Amino acid sequence: MSFDVRIRKQVSGGDRRFSLLVEFQTDARRTVIYGPSGAGKTLTLQAIAGLLQPDDGVISVDGQPVFDRAAGVDVPARARRLGYLFQDYALFPRLTVRQNIAFGLQRGWWNPTRHGGGEAVDRWLQAFELGPVAHQRPHQLSGGQRQRTALARALVNGPRALLLDEPFSALDPALRGRMRGELESLLDRIGIPMLMITHDPEDLARFGDRRILLEDGVVRAGLSAEG
Repeated sequence: MSFDVRIRKQVSGGDRRFSLLVEFQTDARRTVIYGPSGAGKTLTLQAIAGLLQPDDGVISVDGQPVFDRAAGVDVPARARRLGYLFQDYALFPRLTVRQNIAFGLQRGWWNPTRHGGGEAVDRWLQAFELGPVAHQRPHQLSGGQRQRTALARALVNGPRALLLDEPFSALDPALRGRMRGELESLLDRIGIPMLMITHDPEDLARFGDRRILLEDGVVRAGLSAEG
């Protein structure tokens, strides 16, 4: 799996203007984009996922353009087949664990039934040990259970890569270490490539086979784990 990203985006909010000018390539199994808060990491990940349209540039996944402004290409987010884990998990509060996972299979905006999703959902409920809480709602779950539910939703439709936005920042320090281990075991087990953004040095050390430093909207360095 490879990512080739060359994009430009101008963002305005109030009296603040932010310019994103990002260029990098990676074919590593695990890539971490790191840097301080406000560096443009989430904007970059959203652009790759198809949740944000750049002003200009090209994004290719596995050699196939999913965005090319000059050529008029902008593949919809779902068709890019990239699982996305939001920083706050973005679970639907009125849906059960099963329904939240099954939502990843939906084509429209209708809520899944309480027993929907079939074998695809059953597989991830079992893989993440969520069966006992399958009919509970997010507010009834622990932090780790919420994260596993969001991961299951990102994986249920068989994405070709997983995009993670600060996946451990919402967890307390004691839980972060355990969830890092669980994520690493999961990635090893299913063999899916991963692109993560973080500002945590421990995430970088654990998952940064390829490391891309982003500061003030610009890539400052891109290194392999060896150097």
